[in-house]
Amino acid sequence: MTTARSYNRLALFAAVLTFVVIVLGAWVRLTDAGLGCPDWPGCYGHLTWPQDEPSLAVAEQVRPDRAVDVGSAVREMVHRYAAGILGLIVLALTVLAWRRRRDPDQPVALPAALLIVIIFQATLGAWTVTMLLKPAIVLAHLAGGMLTFSLLIWLYLKTRESRPQPNLPQRRMRWPLTLGLLVLVGQILLGGWVSTNYAALSCPDFPTCMGQWWPDSNFSEGFTLWRGVGVDYEGGILDHDARVAIHLAHRVGALVIIGVFGWLLWRLFRTPGMVAPASVLGLLLIVQITFGILNVVLGLPLWIAVAHNGVAALLLGCMVWLLTLTGARAAPS
Repeated sequence: MTTARSYNRLALFAAVLTFVVIVLGAWVRLTDAGLGCPDWPGCYGHLTWPQDEPSLAVAEQVRPDRAVDVGSAVREMVHRYAAGILGLIVLALTVLAWRRRRDPDQPVALPAALLIVIIFQATLGAWTVTMLLKPAIVLAHLAGGMLTFSLLIWLYLKTRESRPQPNLPQRRMRWPLTLGLLVLVGQILLGGWVSTNYAALSCPDFPTCMGQWWPDSNFSEGFTLWRGVGVDYEGGILDHDARVAIHLAHRVGALVIIGVFGWLLWRLFRTPGMVAPASVLGLLLIVQITFGILNVVLGLPLWIAVAHNGVAALLLGCMVWLLTLTGARAAPS
């Protein structure tokens, strides 16, 4: 019989693996490897990528209009393998939770919800390929990854042997933290829209954009969420003004984040017992803002762009942790 501690450790491992999958997904997207394998779940009809001349010859016939890029195929399949392992672990967490359902401290609905999210994530992964990197689908896939990470962090925190018993001032921080979480989710979605529409370098300078504070932009075109199917979105299809609008929206969102989180951190530092977690949140926020600026002024270096995605996930996980510290019920005696 699986012990509570073993279950908790498995949940933590799943959360760490989800973070790796998120970072790998960003690496795939930012290296234009999203269509490295034009089919799903395999790659050119195989479980791996083309590795010899015969398999390369066959692969060339699958998409005659697109040259086979073995490097892109490798990156795409590594991401799929990691996501597949994660799916199996979440399935195990769900089955074990059901077997332990008589334990009052064992969440059952949460792992079941996680399994549903994972299944939908797999569907979105397939659609990402078959719909040729359609931005709305890719964004939904990113959001699903962030949701999976958040739920696994929550599951890990809920299944710990020792749980926080928040005092009244800490409980009062629950709604400010919820507001901060909602603002953060909005900014992450805006960042995903920037990435999926290849708008990260539409404003190549900082703090201005092409030497102006508010250059020509087309928000209606930039934020049209659904377009016709059958269009290859690799490299983006929007004109410059539409991409500028997307980039500007993300910068405005960053200002909102700075304002809301500045107020939130001020309140957290004044709350007994919250100085240490507030310091972690503040450090992550500073790192994330720095990476965002460096992405622009340095021309989107790959490692910084990938790290920017990773720190966004860590900020999300930190917010879930803070909400747990301020609102978790005491464990039954």
